[in-house]
Amino acid sequence: MKVSQLPLPRLEARQLGPLHILTDDALARTSGVRVAFTGRAGGVSEAPYAGLNLATHVGDDPAAVMRNRALLLEELGVPGLPLIVPNQVHGDELVCVPRADAATLADVREKAARGADGLVVTTSGVAALLCFADCVPVVIASPTGAFAVVHAGWRGVAASIAPKAVRALAARESGAEGPFGTPEEAAAAYNVYLGPHIHVECFETGEDVRVLFAEKMGEECAPDARHVSLARALAVDLVRAGADAARIADAGVCTACCPDEFYSYRAEGGMCGRHGALAFFAGAIKQVRS
Repeated sequence: MKVSQLPLPRLEARQLGPLHILTDDALARTSGVRVAFTGRAGGVSEAPYAGLNLATHVGDDPAAVMRNRALLLEELGVPGLPLIVPNQVHGDELVCVPRADAATLADVREKAARGADGLVVTTSGVAALLCFADCVPVVIASPTGAFAVVHAGWRGVAASIAPKAVRALAARESGAEGPFGTPEEAAAAYNVYLGPHIHVECFETGEDVRVLFAEKMGEECAPDARHVSLARALAVDLVRAGADAARIADAGVCTACCPDEFYSYRAEGGMCGRHGALAFFAGAIKQVRS
């Protein structure tokens, strides 16, 4: 089977009723994958979580969070779509979602609740949501409609969680039962999106973190003694995993510089909500192994 090439990734701002998202309409048209990086506008949460807080672990009213999640799905045109939201632990654990039947989703939710920072989805009819307030949201999209959503804080970046997700997705899409001949061919075909996150000028670290990044991803990722570029480190590591550098798109927004638009743990003194990275595919995934 010949797999259609995706258009090069590009994130654009869209207003969905009261909500503001960054998305790639061309990706949705060609592959069926809808990517949405949310802001804090809209929603029903009250201060200090004011807006579209999507996380239940920060002290917000759980009913408000559930309403915010439902509102996001409604505005995206998929009300009631099953949603997987893992318990994020700043690690490199991935949970795979091969089917959307009730038994599989129950098993996936149990695994995700035990702690995971990435979801690899090779089925339609389910949405993946991870939450952020300075860490890097990463979405990986395949021409087949399969995708992954990853939470990459500095620990996750150092542990190569995003490349791990690329490899996990590529392994499921290559060989005799997949649409790609090799994992390398699959990885090179993916679009990768880096959502709003804390940028290098605002991300001050200790010397140990700076040395770790410089040694693992190169000095270009740690431009001085106090700062680290998570985006640059991710790009270096993703290319090593087979991703095409031309297919990595950065939203170009620093959360710490824009706390009125996005939640920022550092800018708000640790008391804030979480915006999200959400992806789903509503059609039929093409020739992907479970």
